[in-house]
Formats: sequence, structure tokens, C-alpha cells
Amino acid sequence: MMQQTLARPVSCAGVGVHSGVRARLHLQAAPVDSGIVFQRTDVAPGTGRIRAHAACVSDTRLGTTLTNDHGVSVAVVEHLLAAIAGLGIDNLLVGIDGPEVPIMDGSSAVFYDMMMRAGLKTQGAPGRRIRVLEAVEVSDGSKRAALLPSDDDSLTLRARIEYTDQTIGVQQMALRLVPGQFARDLAFARTFGFARDVDMLRSMGLARGGSLDNAIVIDDAGIMNPGGLRVEDEFIRHKLLDAVGDLALAGAPIAGAYEAVQPGHSINNQLVRTLLDTPSAWCWESAAPTLSEAVQVKAAV
Repeated sequence: MMQQTLARPVSCAGVGVHSGVRARLHLQAAPVDSGIVFQRTDVAPGTGRIRAHAACVSDTRLGTTLTNDHGVSVAVVEHLLAAIAGLGIDNLLVGIDGPEVPIMDGSSAVFYDMMMRAGLKTQGAPGRRIRVLEAVEVSDGSKRAALLPSDDDSLTLRARIEYTDQTIGVQQMALRLVPGQFARDLAFARTFGFARDVDMLRSMGLARGGSLDNAIVIDDAGIMNPGGLRVEDEFIRHKLLDAVGDLALAGAPIAGAYEAVQPGHSINNQLVRTLLDTPSAWCWESAAPTLSEAVQVKAAV
């Protein structure tokens, strides 16, 4: 109901899946109403602050990249943002000394676990959410995504993917993003790709830090990772994890229903931008109870 931040600072380090560059993350508490902010510590003073907002998205090729007015960027932010959203953190300062958030094991688990260990601190201001009032939808070929009104105060997600590769095939999943649900159902799901694409991606400057330690890799024989999948439908779970991170770039939790077919970072960003650019489709809403609601709750107890 009230805004939250981290109780104490935490750090981790690792390699970027695309750049191959090692970076260190330092997460610390941030003031009320400041939102999620990245701070590049390896650039000129005064140029490294980057808002975690859909308006700052500059690239969505195999990850979401944010860029500020100085041209300073931070890439592959979605797994960290998903963990932040999954924990219900409203305000956070993310220090990073490189151009890309470390991929860790390819999921959100490391980020989620270290923030859980740090603990959360309630702040002295009510939380806010974005209430979807009208349906908005975007499409791009076979890809489609929509945000729909809902009576729920949480975000409901429903998605379907279909690949010709039989290792993935057709998978679909629906869940309600309530406290604890992200950790149970999504946080552990890893990013994935195909061995046949690796040379092409590296020629484009991508996947230079990718390995079997930080991604599920599929070849003609199936899963290349020695340990296989963590769950049979890990692929659709990771797509929903990505969606949680991309939707967090609306700037606040969304109360509504997300539905998608063949979702990806580009279509997710288009969807959030379309929502925010349509004033009649959403409104700000306090997550804290009104005085009358609080009295009713107290009376019920």
C-alpha cells in the first residue's frame, strides 16, 4: 500500500550477454517518488543518470536498452526490472559501471534473491499504480500485445508462443502478479536462443558474452545445456518475465490485463508507449486505502 525501497545496499557483478563487458551493479535506497533510476558511474559526471521509463527506450534488439539525453545507455535492463517489479519496489538507485546489466544466469533469480536478502523498507508516502481504463492493442505481423481493463488491482498476464522448432513448440501461460507469484513462477526462467544464430549475432556485436552458463541454447538435437530445462515450459515463463520487466517501464505498477501472442521487447515497448500516449486509456490511482476503506478494514478485523 505504501511506497517501498531497499532496506540496505546490495551489489553483484557479472558479464553482459551481448557486450561481453564485465560490470558491477550497486543497488541502494532512493527517495519517495523518485522511481527506478540507473546511474552510470563510469561516464563523465552529470551525464550518467538514466530513467527507467518507456520514453527512454532506444533499442529492443534481443533486450531493452535505455538511453538519456546525453547519449549514455544501459542495456538488457529487463531481467533486473522484472525482479524489482516482482518485489514491489517503487524507488531504487541502480549504480552500474558499464554499458550493460550483467546477465548472471540468464534469469531474474540472482537479482530477486539478493534484494530479498537486503530486505524492503516502507516509505512515508502511498504507492501509485496505473489503472487501465480502455483496451489498447498493438501488432506487428504475427506479434500482438494488448492491455485491457480489469477489476483487479494487480497485473494479470497471459501469453502464447509458437515456434516451428519442436523443442519449444507451442506454449502458453497465464498468471496473476501478486506478492510471491513472481518468485514462484517466473524469476528462475532463463533467456534462450538458437545455436544456429550465434555467429550471425556476434557479427552484429551481440551475444559476445553468451554461454551455456547464462542462456538456454537449442540446436538440432534439442537442449545443449547439460542440466536441461528447469521446468518444461521455461520458454513461455521467460517471455512473461521479460514482459514484467518491459511493462515496469510504464513508471508504476499496472492494474490491468496483459495479453500477448509471440511477445517480445519491441512489441512490449510499443504497447506501453501506446498506453501512455492515450490519456483516456489510463489514470493514476492511489494504492493506499482511503480513510473510509481503512475504517472498514479496521472494523472488519
